[in-house]
Amino acid sequence: MEVRSCKSCRRLFNYVYGVSICDACKEELEEKFQLIKEYLREHSNSTLNHISEEFGVSIKQLNQWIREERLVLSQDSPILLECENCGAPLHTGRFCESCKSKLQNSLSSAISQPKESESKKKKQDGNKMRFLDM
Repeated sequence: MEVRSCKSCRRLFNYVYGVSICDACKEELEEKFQLIKEYLREHSNSTLNHISEEFGVSIKQLNQWIREERLVLSQDSPILLECENCGAPLHTGRFCESCKSKLQNSLSSAISQPKESESKKKKQDGNKMRFLDM
């Protein structure tokens, strides 16, 4: 195990993987997340700056939760992110629905269709005569 200093409280802890914060700070951050989630249910028109000041969480952390789709904002929310592919406005996630479907289609077609050149080479290689040098 590796020992690191917590980015939040500067205490030493045994680092395993992920973000370099100790378990106590992770728990505190998760508690703040739950409070923010409940707050947004009741106050859907709040801004990131207001939420950040109210709960003592950085805007960067709020954006991360929204990108990870842990925080889902209502359609009337003034908080908007941009699609990482086309720049369309989003309320949660990294990609808009159009870009998600395009990525999904391109990935599924790349996986399901074998390359034609590889299958032709295999067929052609099977018909060749081979000699052994002695």
